Amino acid sequence: MRVLVAEDEEHMARILQIGLRREGFAVDVAHDGGAALDRLAVHDYDAVVLDRDLPVVHGDEVCRRLRELDTGCRILMLTAAGRLDDKVEGLALGADDYLAKPFDFPELVARLRALHRRSPMAYAPVLTFADLALDPGRRRVTRAGREVRLAPKEFAVLELLMRADGAVLSAEHLLEKCWDEHADPFTNAVRLVIHTLRRKLGTPQLVHTATGAGYYLGSR
Repeated sequence: MRVLVAEDEEHMARILQIGLRREGFAVDVAHDGGAALDRLAVHDYDAVVLDRDLPVVHGDEVCRRLRELDTGCRILMLTAAGRLDDKVEGLALGADDYLAKPFDFPELVARLRALHRRSPMAYAPVLTFADLALDPGRRRVTRAGREVRLAPKEFAVLELLMRADGAVLSAEHLLEKCWDEHADPFTNAVRLVIHTLRRKLGTPQLVHTATGAGYYLGSR
């Protein structure tokens, strides 16, 4: 899951970025509304953590413009104003959820994952393919009942492959969704993660290469 954190307070933005990366998210940061809109126009984000009181372009305007783009990106609005009428106004602007500062970080993570489950495609709580099972909520993978321990990037790539249900995903798509904007487009990071996934998942091999096109899950 790729997330944009739009927060003008740099220390807070950095804390959110580090914490969300530890939870397995790919995270970019924008410190004002103009920069947020620039990134949202270029990258395919699953969600944006949007501070309402952004400089340059106010968070309310960012919310309105993002809804006009109709990208399917979910909006979790943050604000220091926690009154009921403030929450109602934020949701009326197009936000999918609203969280008042200060907040507990585990709640932020839980709300982002809940928003992801409510994305335009209906996702099963536990994803399965052959004898492989992936539980996004518990961050747990098993094969034939045996737990497979994966690093965050490995988990993110496998989750995308399982959601694709056998369709081929290009290395560029995996890089866009599982890494942040600082990833080198010519990196071999995706290939290395695929190699490690194959080793950890064991045999028979489930992750296959479509030559010149990308990767997919298959039972042969």
